[in-house]
This record gives sequence, structure tokens and C-alpha cells, in this order.
Amino acid sequence: MTAYASAEASTPTGTLVCELRSVNHRYLEVGVRLPEELRALEPDMRKAVGGVLARGKVELSVRQGGARDEQLHVDEAMLDALASLAARLDGRFPRLKVDLVELLRFPGVLQAAQPDTQGQAATVLELLGRALAELHAARAREGAKLAGVLVEKLDAIEHLLVEVRACVPQICTALRTRLEARLTDLRQEADPARLEQELLLQVTRADVQEELDRLDAHVGEMRRVLALDEPVGRRLDFLMQEFNREANTLGSKSVDTRSTKAAIELKVLIEQMREQVQNIE
Repeated sequence: MTAYASAEASTPTGTLVCELRSVNHRYLEVGVRLPEELRALEPDMRKAVGGVLARGKVELSVRQGGARDEQLHVDEAMLDALASLAARLDGRFPRLKVDLVELLRFPGVLQAAQPDTQGQAATVLELLGRALAELHAARAREGAKLAGVLVEKLDAIEHLLVEVRACVPQICTALRTRLEARLTDLRQEADPARLEQELLLQVTRADVQEELDRLDAHVGEMRRVLALDEPVGRRLDFLMQEFNREANTLGSKSVDTRSTKAAIELKVLIEQMREQVQNIE
């Protein structure tokens, strides 16, 4: 499911921005881009994403922008040690002069403030939580719309099944008429018992009652699954396979243009649903 979300916060070292992008994917695939100093957070961030999302190709990125406040401080103890050393050496080197710039270049005198990595990590995880909540809400809205589309397709399938059931008796009558017409063309008088036996065999081969019953059951199950408040994409994938199996059998058993047309329309509806199911978590 496609969605975008972001969250940001100001920190002493600049602005932290967490972004999430997701597109359709059969399984959950997470790509993570982090600043080097936050690389240790990657396992926790992947776990957080997996705890909220079940499907989709997700890109997670964290970047730091804005001007950084590079705070520097002088190591007073180191400076005192250098001053003491200079005082002891003053008698030996009366012309010794101390240059401030050179003094600050002495290793350990001037130090950059160490970033608060723990505080920064906590901020990043908090930003990820906010972005995930926003992304999940966006995907939920899209999912609700897709569910409405699928329900419309289910309504159309149910209407087709009703039509096929209604024409089954007419198809059986047509089979009898067709068989009797063939015998008439052959100018042979058929044994009534043999005629009934042959008719029963053809009707049995063309009987689609079981397929219709299973399709009804699949429609009911899909409606139930769509109403669940949890990830249902993989269940719907499985149901689409079952829908296709019954539609193929229905088409192979067809002996009438009406049932053939219904089987084709059914397969079109199932394919339309299958395409939408790929987008549902």
C-alpha cells in the first residue's frame, strides 16, 4: 500500500527528520538509511516497523539538517599542567613566548563537545513511532477504500451466481432436448431407460452445484475477512486462488452459452479483485 509520513524534532546538533515511504509489495521489505552515528539503531528500527506493518516495500530514512552548534570547550586541567610546565621552564628559556593559537592546537587542550548519543537515539525512536502512526493511518484509509471496491466486486459475483443457479434447470432441459434431437436426426428410436441413463450422465458432468456452493462460501469468507481489524492480505491472496479454481471448473463444465458467459465474467471479476488484493496489507 502506498503512503508517506514524516516527523521531525530540533536537537542541540540540528534538526532530525524521520521519513517513511511505502509502496505495494507482497511481503514486508524494509530499507534503512541512517547517519553513521545512528547505525546501531537499525535493528531496533526494523523491529519497530515490523511491529506495525505486515506488507509493503518500506523506505525508512533519518537525516540531520540545519546548522549544527559545534560547542567547544577547553580542558582546564590540561591547560593548568601546561602553565605549570611553562613556569618551571621559564628560567631556562627566558625568551619563551606562548602563542594562544599554538596552545589551543596542543592535543587535548581544545575539545569538541561529545554528542548525547543516548538522547539522540531516544529522539530518533520517538520520531519513528510518530511517523509509523501517521503511515499506518494513511494505509488504513487506503485499505478502507480498497475494501469498498472489493465488496462491490463480491456483490457482482453473488449476482452472477444467482443467475447461474436460475438457469441450471433450463440447461438440463436443453440437454434433454438436444439429445432427443440427435436421436431423431439418426432416425433411431431410443430405449427410454438408455436415454435417461445418457441424460443423467451428461447432467452429472455438467452439474456445477458444488462449484456454486463453494463460490458462495468463498464470498462469505471474504466478507468476514475484510471486516477483521488486522492484516488480511495473505488470507485474501489464498482466497483468490480458491476463487480462480472454482471459476476454472465452472467454465470447464459449461455446456451452455449462458453459463460460459457467466464463467468468463466471473474470472474477470476475480482478476480485478486479485489486482486490488495485492495492495492490501
